[in-house]
Amino acid sequence: MDAIAIDHPATGAMQLLMGRVRALMTACGAHPAHTVVLMPYVHVLSHARTAWALEAGDGFAPRFETTRSWCGAMSFEPHADSIAMDMGRDLLTARAWLERAGLRQHADLLAGRLVEAAWQIAPAAAAVPPSQRDAWAANARAAISASLDSPVLAFEAATARIALEWAAASSYAADALFAPGAMDGVELLVVVEGLQRDPLAQALAAQLPGKSHALALFAQAPLGEVRLYEAVDPANEAEQAASCVIAHVNAGRVPVALGAIDRVLTRRVHAMLDARGVAVRDETGWKLSTTRRAADVMLALKACGWNASTDAVIDWLKNAPALSSGSVLGLERRVRRAEFVREWRSLRAQDVGDENGEGALALLLEEVQGWRETMQGQKSVAQWVLALRELLKLSGQWMPLVRDAAGAGVVGALRLAQGDEDELLDLPQAARRWTLDEFIAWVNDILEAESFKPEQASREQVVILPVSQMLGRPFGALVMPGCDEKRLSPSPEPAGIWTPEQRTVLGLPLRETTEDEIRAGWRNAVQTPHCDVLWRKSDESGEPLLPSPLVQALQLELGLHLQPDPRVAVVAQAQPIERPMPTGNLLPITQLSASAYSDLRSCPYRFFSMRQLGLQEADEIDTEVGKRDFGNWLHKVLGEFHEALHESWEPAGAKRVRLLDTAADKVTSEMRFDESEFLPFAAAWPGVRDGYLDWLARHEEKEGATFVEAEGKHELQLGAVKLVGRIDRIDRLRDGSQLVMDYKTEAAAASSKRVSRAGEDTQLAFYAALLHDDTLRAAYVNVGERGETRMVEQERIVQERDMLVEGILHDMTRIAAGQKMPALGEGKACEFCGARGLCRKDSWS
Repeated sequence: MDAIAIDHPATGAMQLLMGRVRALMTACGAHPAHTVVLMPYVHVLSHARTAWALEAGDGFAPRFETTRSWCGAMSFEPHADSIAMDMGRDLLTARAWLERAGLRQHADLLAGRLVEAAWQIAPAAAAVPPSQRDAWAANARAAISASLDSPVLAFEAATARIALEWAAASSYAADALFAPGAMDGVELLVVVEGLQRDPLAQALAAQLPGKSHALALFAQAPLGEVRLYEAVDPANEAEQAASCVIAHVNAGRVPVALGAIDRVLTRRVHAMLDARGVAVRDETGWKLSTTRRAADVMLALKACGWNASTDAVIDWLKNAPALSSGSVLGLERRVRRAEFVREWRSLRAQDVGDENGEGALALLLEEVQGWRETMQGQKSVAQWVLALRELLKLSGQWMPLVRDAAGAGVVGALRLAQGDEDELLDLPQAARRWTLDEFIAWVNDILEAESFKPEQASREQVVILPVSQMLGRPFGALVMPGCDEKRLSPSPEPAGIWTPEQRTVLGLPLRETTEDEIRAGWRNAVQTPHCDVLWRKSDESGEPLLPSPLVQALQLELGLHLQPDPRVAVVAQAQPIERPMPTGNLLPITQLSASAYSDLRSCPYRFFSMRQLGLQEADEIDTEVGKRDFGNWLHKVLGEFHEALHESWEPAGAKRVRLLDTAADKVTSEMRFDESEFLPFAAAWPGVRDGYLDWLARHEEKEGATFVEAEGKHELQLGAVKLVGRIDRIDRLRDGSQLVMDYKTEAAAASSKRVSRAGEDTQLAFYAALLHDDTLRAAYVNVGERGETRMVEQERIVQERDMLVEGILHDMTRIAAGQKMPALGEGKACEFCGARGLCRKDSWS
């Protein structure tokens, strides 16, 4: 590393720079203790001090600072309405500015945009001396008014105007440096220019005419050894990038710079390097919202919403150390058994306790409800912060939060530590009372804005950083993945709402300026002694991509060709996955339902895993109301209707309509459907209802049918196995025979296909087997959502029943004898099978 640093172009450039600084000090007669050298980046300060020590030896050294560190040394406290560059505080202040402008009803929409706009112009405003800031703002007001006068840009115009007024009215830490006499002790100010223009450094230099000088850190040098790699897709690109990094580390070219051009791609490479034990220092960090502790806090907040889903609350409780895992799992099992509890507020004590709503799980439910109650109503921000801290303590999440590095960042950003909420109490804009949803949005915006940088390796081998911050730093090698036309554009559109005219007046960088900075940064990067440039041919979506124009220009300049894949081939031992062949003779089958036997016929392995072993998927509780839910609802409605009609018979007409609507309302209430989520099916209900009642009237007239029972439970002992089932409806016909019916909401063609092939239909034949009747009939009743109800009869029901019974006896005998139960499913039987992950069908050799 030392040899690399000595011969590195960046080291030579830094040494040359220190020589020029020393020459300026001599020419100006400035003492080192009264000389300030403003560096462009904090990361080059240590390199600058080392270079000065080599240049001047022992003795006094200049004061090496960045504009941020110099301002940070000043005692400064922004006034209440100032831009604080703190998302939590600035969001509150932004809402106050919007309310003053008469935009209170749009504050939720515009607050975040206003903070973003204000943060973009705050550096430019801070670079204007306080005495000249009013004139700067007056000049900018005219430009903003002229550029955004269209009615369709009303919100953008309001945001821009308020951001300007906010920035102009704010106080900044740099203001102290513009105060009279603030820099009287500075005999020489040297501004070292980086790749980006620093308006504050230039403004400070203007305050010391004759005592300030600008020097460039970037110096042209021969290009390093550049190698180009083209990957197939993002995954392949990450693997190739990781291989390049490891090759450089093994060759001793450390530290290796990993350019953070595509953050998602860089995270992939970082994970691969961690797995190989490479010491990585990430100078970019990642959003605090992506850390586990931030997710825990958001989980707790969302679980306390009045309309929180049951799954959200269960997920939170599973991560609450104050509760035993056994209790929470027991509560989850009860909740999943209880039907139709998508939202936690619909859960009742009777759903989890005994018939009186008592027991340990009912007490647990009561405790959780107590926690959630503390987060209801409207509160000021400070009160919400206190309530959140108390909630985290009650749930046992507080100590893991404060003991974790990322958790400490969450505590600081949200002001959760004891006494930190006092800052909010002192802010007038924080006095407004918020709902929980508004507080959650505030917390989410803070966590999205804050960055987390984990504890860094003491002797890193790899440094992840933006390519622009490589200036002046001696890296042994550089790996730049993500150099495609989409992610490395040489001329990107500047972020924000500001037009080019407004940027000129405000002092913000123009697109042309940004392009010059990117090209200079690229040129500096490829001067690294060893540089690997990677891009992909296509994204995950399959969209074709070309290399960046910067890469294409470099190819033409140097005549470069693509390098072979840098990954090292590994010979892996073949481990074929065979089709599973279990036996189920050690798991006696004592009970069999129609659906279970259908599983056996579709795929013996599915029957073995899901019926004999009892393995089941944990379905989402809060899934949206779908067609399956509508089918279950319709079954219950028709059962309720026919029971009521049997007790109080009414002829076809308006009274039957009212009776069926009453049954529908009752079942909807029992199933706890939210009115809005059930709306699509409720809209179709009148047509479904009328179509079914028309069919019923014709059915009664044609067949002389009278209702016998609905949702009746039946069973039959067949050898060692008990057949069980619940039949949707049984009617008695004019000739005395029974008609077994099963409701379907599928297309009538699907039911017709099921009964057309001998031996294919399981359900009706199974139901027929449950009844000791050789004269019965059986049919599917297809209740269509478009208002048409049809009956599809199984004409060969007795023969189908006899074949089914014979098949059950045969299959049960074979299973008991130890017959293999292979995975034989095909088509739809596999498409939605819960056991597909067990049989590993997609990996069979």
